[in-house]
Amino acid sequence: MLVSHLEDREVALYDDLLERLVKKNSSKILLVILDGVGGLPFHPGGGTELEEASTAELDKLARTSALGLHDPIAPGITPGSGPAHLGVFGYDPLRWDIGRGVLAALGIGFDLEKDDLAARGNFATMDDAGNITDRRAGRISSETNAELSALLNGMKIGDVDVIVKTVKEHRAAVIFRGGQFSDNLADSDPQVTGVPAKRVEPLEPGAKASADLANAFAEEANRRLADRSPANTILLRGFARLPDIPSFESRYGMKACAVATYPMYKGLARLVGMDVLDAGESLDTQVETLRKAWGDYDFFFLHYKYTDSRGEDGDFGAKVRAIEDFDRRVPDLVALEPDVVVLTGDHSTPSALKSHSWHPVPLLLRSRYVIPDLMDFNEKNCSRGNLGRMRALEIMPLAMANALRLEKYGA
Repeated sequence: MLVSHLEDREVALYDDLLERLVKKNSSKILLVILDGVGGLPFHPGGGTELEEASTAELDKLARTSALGLHDPIAPGITPGSGPAHLGVFGYDPLRWDIGRGVLAALGIGFDLEKDDLAARGNFATMDDAGNITDRRAGRISSETNAELSALLNGMKIGDVDVIVKTVKEHRAAVIFRGGQFSDNLADSDPQVTGVPAKRVEPLEPGAKASADLANAFAEEANRRLADRSPANTILLRGFARLPDIPSFESRYGMKACAVATYPMYKGLARLVGMDVLDAGESLDTQVETLRKAWGDYDFFFLHYKYTDSRGEDGDFGAKVRAIEDFDRRVPDLVALEPDVVVLTGDHSTPSALKSHSWHPVPLLLRSRYVIPDLMDFNEKNCSRGNLGRMRALEIMPLAMANALRLEKYGA
């Protein structure tokens, strides 16, 4: 099968071409991200999570759609959530390398300033030997997180103010304000247990002062959290400063909104200028929010988290159930009568790996202008679909074309 990939040197020209061809009409596009939906068999000879799930409604939608696969970055590259989503939004993730610190801060509606340095913090558990035993501190409650964040918030290191805000569960946003910072820093999160947290290291000579600042914060945080087990330390990752990124509306001529429950994905949407709607905490409230907003926007981004979190837990059965839980609301989405439906994942999160992976992601595109593949929605069928295999960057142009929102190129 032909694998379609834009060459990196072509992306800028492609972006410019798309912006010149954009036209406005009254069509509506619904983008549904089932986070980490792609999977693998848990046992040899078994099916993937999508294959094992009972998904009558997803399969009904798929049989009227074109199917395919996408690579979030490129074949063999395992993506983080930030670059994976940006790719689906049509932003080259190799050009827009945005750290999780910015996304964490924006996700909670924090008013990040241009010169701030932001990091994503994970409250974690450290043993008496200084080794990390749980990188998520048992997924503490957001209420406990708020108490711990308050202990660290307002720290002053030299002339720099440190702001610590609760994100969700074990996650926090750490913002350094009042200095000249570099975000070219290595994480302190070791990504594994049984070893100490890393020191934040500068990745260029000019970043040493910022690394020293981050390490001073970590040392003081350890002192303040010493008696607060299981969350007696904090790991820092994704150091970033606010980028100057073009808005979604300026690129595509569409007023866009995001319907998400997790701060990370709200942050991604805010980053590209989408309106982030108050969608509650459940899929049911998300669908109701989407329904109420349907007349006000052209583009709708609906994010569903639990396919990813259950995969990261290594719980195959729970991920199957998460897919099935989503399936029951598919008729409500179809009833809105979007002109184009794109349903996919940002990346794959196989339960067998307990992590994001490099595997291509199932993709479904429905409009009156596609040739339906007449197959159920799973990895094997998507590998045979007429959309083929593409970079995530190519999804938005296809959605725009099917919404009749792109002019003809040339005479």
